[in-house]
Amino acid sequence: MSHPTPEKILETGLAFWPAKVLLSAVEMEVFTELAKHPESLESLQGRLGLHPRGARDFFDTLVALGFLKRENGIYSNTPETDLFLDKRKPSYLGGILDMANRRLYTFWGSLTEALRTGNPQNEIKSGSDSLFATLYADPARLKEFLAAMTGISRGANLGIAAKFPWKDYKTVADIGTAQGDLVTQVLLANSHLNGIGFDLPEVEPIFEEYRDKNELQERLRFIPGDFFKDEFPKVDVIMMGHILHDWGLDVKRMLIGKAYKALPKGGALIVYESIIDDDRSSNAFGLMMSLNMLIETPEGFDYTGADCISWMKGEGFTQARVEHLVGPDSMVIGIK
Repeated sequence: MSHPTPEKILETGLAFWPAKVLLSAVEMEVFTELAKHPESLESLQGRLGLHPRGARDFFDTLVALGFLKRENGIYSNTPETDLFLDKRKPSYLGGILDMANRRLYTFWGSLTEALRTGNPQNEIKSGSDSLFATLYADPARLKEFLAAMTGISRGANLGIAAKFPWKDYKTVADIGTAQGDLVTQVLLANSHLNGIGFDLPEVEPIFEEYRDKNELQERLRFIPGDFFKDEFPKVDVIMMGHILHDWGLDVKRMLIGKAYKALPKGGALIVYESIIDDDRSSNAFGLMMSLNMLIETPEGFDYTGADCISWMKGEGFTQARVEHLVGPDSMVIGIK
């Protein structure tokens, strides 16, 4: 008979320790430096400008956490950190971690206040503009943010490109397209499709740069628009990734209704997020993402597949189903 132990309690309660070690390593570009070539403690410490008191413990902590390897005193990346945390590679995921380090790490320190007040704990708290207003006013920060969204979404985007029955459709639009990786991956995997990216005008040059890099000029175009004010493009399939969770229930239903109106009979709406399991007991990432919406937005929240299906059917969709994509992410598909 096993006896209770405090291990999981302590591991979770102090989980900010390993998180901050990794975030600081990304901030200082440790993995980008080591992607050039393995280095000794002295060389790495010197190149990164670290004080000798903490440097050895810091790098050895990264070894113990499985983010670095060390052999005969020489440090090198693991296959995962070399692929995903080297800034020079297109597979770089560090953009989202940079944002977590600069913004979310501090804001999550006010989770208790958010739970007691129901109010955002980000820039809005101090009277500043919302995250989106601030980002869209600064082209450099916007480009960095949209690239970060591409990094965190790539696995799910590839899943949608492969798993949805695209052979039955000809046109697709990505609402709130950001850099455009979702519609890009769908078109790269399905050569018969033509696509549209729909987002605010400030996104257009960033979207077109990414589109051109993927040589999709002939099949993919950008339509500027505000999904609160403008109608959606009329296409066979509409996609919304990491969009609905930013908003309250009325806006969620409004956006689903706009999609329904724009689609033909037999058309499909694909919504994807870190969909919470219907029992609300196993997808911890999805539940914590909903807490992140509490911290970041006035009304946003994440939701279960059953919730989304009920909203879709309430707006007129006759069929709806949930399909798992990768990790905590799933898509909800509604058919008109």
